[in-house]
Amino acid sequence: MLITVTKSLCPVCKRVIDASVVEENGQVLIKKDCPEHGHFEDVYWSSVEEYKRFMKYQIPGDPIENPQTKRDKGCPFDCGLCNEHKTRTILANIDITNDCNLRCPICFANAAASGYLFEPTMDQIKKMFQLLRDQKPAPVDAIQLAGGEPTVRKEVFEIIKLAKDMGFHWVMMASNGIKIAESEEFTKKLKEAGLSSVYLQFDGMTPEPYIKARGKNLLDVKMRALDNLAKYKIDTCLVPTVVKGMNDDQLGDIIKFGMKHDAVRVVNFQPVSFTGRISTAELKEQRITIPDLMRLVEEQTDGAIMAKDWLPIPAIAPLERIVEVVTKRRVPKSSTHVHCGAGVYVFRKGDSFIPLNQFFDVEGAREVILEEIGILTHENFINKMKAQPRILKKLFSLIDKEKAPDYFDWTQLIKNIIFRKSKKYSAPQIVQKNALFIGTMHFMDPFNFDTARVERCCIHYVTPDMRIIPFCAYNTKHREEIEKKFSKPLKKPAPEYMVKE
Repeated sequence: MLITVTKSLCPVCKRVIDASVVEENGQVLIKKDCPEHGHFEDVYWSSVEEYKRFMKYQIPGDPIENPQTKRDKGCPFDCGLCNEHKTRTILANIDITNDCNLRCPICFANAAASGYLFEPTMDQIKKMFQLLRDQKPAPVDAIQLAGGEPTVRKEVFEIIKLAKDMGFHWVMMASNGIKIAESEEFTKKLKEAGLSSVYLQFDGMTPEPYIKARGKNLLDVKMRALDNLAKYKIDTCLVPTVVKGMNDDQLGDIIKFGMKHDAVRVVNFQPVSFTGRISTAELKEQRITIPDLMRLVEEQTDGAIMAKDWLPIPAIAPLERIVEVVTKRRVPKSSTHVHCGAGVYVFRKGDSFIPLNQFFDVEGAREVILEEIGILTHENFINKMKAQPRILKKLFSLIDKEKAPDYFDWTQLIKNIIFRKSKKYSAPQIVQKNALFIGTMHFMDPFNFDTARVERCCIHYVTPDMRIIPFCAYNTKHREEIEKKFSKPLKKPAPEYMVKE
């Protein structure tokens, strides 16, 4: 049964072709035909039920006011951001090098395997940062240094400091952790330069996933890196690339480990993206989608985290409205596509943990916020909350005190969020220490590419030619062109992987 029609890519020639998203045998498939290369189909979402549950959370677009390009050939050729892109930049990536100290078979960046070096100059990086800070109606607040492996770039500390000096509140770095594991001094310098957090490649709790995905057993390297990150209080997000048959049996163990480790604040599962050539049989064998992941987490946590506890990214839009009203500043709305990602907050409770949804009626809170706040100004909102305590009572009534962890007064937390004085607010340390955000973002490849998702992307790359390009469009369509345009040939072969034992 047809659900919708969209545009996709031919996995061979990358031309844009018509595609149908259909319901079939309880799954959602994407089907398309290239006039030259024939028929292709792939699992879009493995559960129709979850696909439809997420659909109700989509919100209107929240585009930027100063796009860099105009729609001409159509998505994904006109990036960007073009005048028809529907979501502002929530997180910007900047590849500061394509060099790397690993040779991972599943790397979508194809780091250092191309025979050329891509390293934007410091002047280019400064201009790229400024482009993001100039975004309207509000500057981009979060930047992530990526690659390749950003720690191998000699100016990495200088780049981090530059980002902080230019006003980015969150300066993050995606890393395999090798140099962090090798040197406490290196980790200390990252902290001193102003690094907020590390997005740490972390594929499992046993050696096998690393051997298959990275070519080496890196488990001990990851543990040493995490210890150094904890020592210098650099918040860490564990990033497992999930491949069916490789590490999809370790999701529960990764979550339990993340909950216990002092450095870890987030676990973000990334179902594998097939950016290179792959056979139909391999695709079916290894493909894993967001509903698969939610189901596996439920099974591997013995039902502690249920599939129904997960919500799509736009579900938090009403909370963003509260932040906007309270702080009197525009914030990006999570108007990304509902089928791009999902998440759930869990809190430590005794020897186990409990998702927020199981002791706080998140759905009810969304309804109260949408019903009561409307388009209030900051002053009206605060006055209304003070004058009409029934609104607070409504929110307080949504807390199940019998199930809620007892190390904090959750009604006081709601008050603190609503009546905070500062523009930047952090939850109390005791809450942060006992909380873990579990997320998943399924980045697309040419097989499951959907321009409807690209048009709502909130994670973007900024490039040396002063463009801002949606993540999946960049990695499937634009990366090679950009890197070749701004690269120079390697004078000698890239060094082989090396890590100190």
